[in-house]
Amino acid sequence: MAEQQKTIMAIGGHVGDAELTSGGVLATLSLKGWKVVTLALTGGERGNPPHQTVAEYRKQKEQEAAAFAQMMGGEAVILPYADGELPDTQEVRFEVCDQIRKYKPKVLLTHWKNSIHKDHEATYRIVKDAQFFAGLPSFERELPAHYAGGPYYAQNWEDPTGFVPYAYVEVSEEGFALWQKAIQTQWFAIHSPSFHYAEYYSHLMKCNGYLARKPYAEAFAVDENQKTIQISEF
Repeated sequence: MAEQQKTIMAIGGHVGDAELTSGGVLATLSLKGWKVVTLALTGGERGNPPHQTVAEYRKQKEQEAAAFAQMMGGEAVILPYADGELPDTQEVRFEVCDQIRKYKPKVLLTHWKNSIHKDHEATYRIVKDAQFFAGLPSFERELPAHYAGGPYYAQNWEDPTGFVPYAYVEVSEEGFALWQKAIQTQWFAIHSPSFHYAEYYSHLMKCNGYLARKPYAEAFAVDENQKTIQISEF
């Protein structure tokens, strides 16, 4: 019997969050045969460039998410909420729960709990509860229960307070090269006048690689109650 394909789900508050902070690992695992699913809880459209309206940039962000995921051989899902207005509600938790049950990821990646952006902090709380609901057989939804491992919290310059790396996950040279191509699909990562996103995360993968004794790596934190877990690969 053929081995069932493994799935990894990276959940960001906005399109582009997971692609930047976990993209090297996503690319590396995709090359190993994993299915990659990115889930953005908002479009991230309020970082619109001067020549576009917020609505126009929202459409572009949706296209960018799909393009990045396609380069990983995966899928992109975007919830219909507005950037900066992510509701911290049970309804959103249930929606994320449904996506976890639909795609059946082995592991979840998302934001650390402390951030300068309110959507990132809300995403942390939403994902924690959605993971619980998704794995609870007595919580009846359209699809049956599925337990996803993690969450593992990606290193993000916007989520720094209290972040302490627990695991360094290798990004292969081939995975890094694929990520460098794929991140070109994200306008703000390349052209933002306020922060050089792609350059920053390229260097961060290299620096984390030094610490992990690998060419490249990405760092992840975990909650205190997870620190008995040892991982070599998700």
